[in-house]
Amino acid sequence: FFTRPETFSLGVCNGCQMMSQLKDLIPGAENFPRFIANKSARFEARTVNVKIERTKSVLLKGMQESILPIAVAHGEGFATLSDTDIAGMSAHGQIVMRYVDSLGTATEHYPLNPNGSPQGVTGICSTDGRVTLMMPHPERNLMAYNHSWKPEAWDNDGAWMRMFRNARAFLR
Repeated sequence: FFTRPETFSLGVCNGCQMMSQLKDLIPGAENFPRFIANKSARFEARTVNVKIERTKSVLLKGMQESILPIAVAHGEGFATLSDTDIAGMSAHGQIVMRYVDSLGTATEHYPLNPNGSPQGVTGICSTDGRVTLMMPHPERNLMAYNHSWKPEAWDNDGAWMRMFRNARAFLR
């Protein structure tokens, strides 16, 4: 499945944790981290902001540089990445999103970063962009009514609908 060019995969939260353990089966995933207990040692559930990086993820096409609200709900989301790992993955477009502060700057500070992951990393992808893993829950922010505030331009769509439309477009 993972070697077929017409396929893609999305791992969210527990799916992210599970798929990161399958890295030996996924081409271009050799540097995927393990996801371990949050620095807070607690289950964290709330809305936070993330910034979409310049990434190869087919699911986040056209969303780069967006800062979006997203739901989190996990106890084991800390990505075991070194600064060297992050630099290498960033250079190859494999860091897909980071937790950010109110100025859009990646953060490790609690509670803005609910798990304390280095440099705010909370989403990654394979080198070809067809396998995307993230700890936050985009499926919980699909519709505009899932947000406490929204720009009028969103109409009925929430901040994350584009990601799912990108998935459909990839399959066409």
